Amino acid sequence: MNLKPLFEPRTLAVFGVSATNQRHPANVIFEKNNHRYPVEVFGVNPKGGTLHGETLYPRVADIPKKIDLAIIAARAEFVPAIITDCIRAGVKAAAVISGGFTEGGRSDLQERVVAIAQEAKFPFLGPNCLGLYVPFRVDTFFLPIERMIKPSPGNVAFVSQSGGILVDQMIKFTQQGVGMSKAVSIGNKALIREIDLLKYLLADPATKVIAFYVEGFNEGEGREFVLAADCSPKPVIIMKAGKSEEGHRAVSSHTASLAGDYASFAAAVAQHNIVEAANEQELVSFCEVLSSYTQPIDGKIGIITGSGGHGAMAVDSCAGAKLTVPQLSQMMQADLRKKLTGNIRSIASLSNPIDLTGSAVDEDFVTCAKTLSATREVDCIMVLLLPYLPGVTLDIGVRLSQVQKQFRKPIIAYIPHVEKYNMMIDGFELNGTPVSPSIEGAVQMAKALARKKPC
Repeated sequence: MNLKPLFEPRTLAVFGVSATNQRHPANVIFEKNNHRYPVEVFGVNPKGGTLHGETLYPRVADIPKKIDLAIIAARAEFVPAIITDCIRAGVKAAAVISGGFTEGGRSDLQERVVAIAQEAKFPFLGPNCLGLYVPFRVDTFFLPIERMIKPSPGNVAFVSQSGGILVDQMIKFTQQGVGMSKAVSIGNKALIREIDLLKYLLADPATKVIAFYVEGFNEGEGREFVLAADCSPKPVIIMKAGKSEEGHRAVSSHTASLAGDYASFAAAVAQHNIVEAANEQELVSFCEVLSSYTQPIDGKIGIITGSGGHGAMAVDSCAGAKLTVPQLSQMMQADLRKKLTGNIRSIASLSNPIDLTGSAVDEDFVTCAKTLSATREVDCIMVLLLPYLPGVTLDIGVRLSQVQKQFRKPIIAYIPHVEKYNMMIDGFELNGTPVSPSIEGAVQMAKALARKKPC
């Protein structure tokens, strides 16, 4: 299947646009794409008419231009005929937003649509989905534009069976500064499934990290997906629903998915080059760090902090994530002590965590980061910054990021995310160094880097 027309359409036809109901999902999709994106948009309604001076066409064949992408938001029983018309008119792909198929007990209707599309090799997303969002190109979500929160353009693609989970994650990505290349809602995934999108995104130059929210796979499909992800040169992250018996029932009623045996799924994922996120926050943390660093680590963490308590919490969290915090050699500690500023040289604790105390200044953090970057005793550096320390300036993020660029060893920072500290956070994020709003989140990032290496 050629999925390029889904993500790079030049012309768009929206089915179901109403001349009277401005809140109809098709109207929302039509309005938000018309004149806002570099795509020519046409509305389709069997009765024809106009909408704000724009012609509504009775059929797709009446549109004076060839259509790349059809967005279908008409009633479910009309979808087979619409798909047939699209194929006859030379439309290249579709997203079926409409619900009322297998998830509503109409598996026969969904099977008809699939049979029509398969015979013509016609790719479509859905049904029962939001479709897709590509920054500065197209947005088929039927959510009012004034209520949408869109992450900045970036290199993370997120594919989700649930439209609601997808939109929630876009909000969380925005809050944590994670940029997106593509957001895809697949709903019932009647034709285009995770494996198809994985293969497309592996070849997509705009995507560096591929994340999935999955409710279930068909029999044998999970194995195919895992094996494909195992050899992926790009990090693949997966968040699974239906882990419990109750969750299994909820998944079945949502998109009629087969959740499968979670224990078997988790065991298979752990053996391959896939990072499983336990929850939404882990997913955000994993996406952020893997969009900055793609090379796996062994998991030997060097911690630099201005507070002993923060260091102790980080060590406990690392242990829970099966990461090690090795004690630094006496030779390294002695060498490091000589390089510290005079006001903390005698009081800093340097075994790992390195506790520089509340009297540390920027130069002390930079010196420690350089020393740990140059040694093989650790393979990832975690800097726990307390931005209220008097000796720490707003330039610390930029300076530590320069250390990372010089030595190419991952640096992960923790800074409380409040507006007052945004300039310090920006110093890291604008230079490609991930920043977590919590110690636990910083450890989750390191955990993601300690994944199995690609085959």
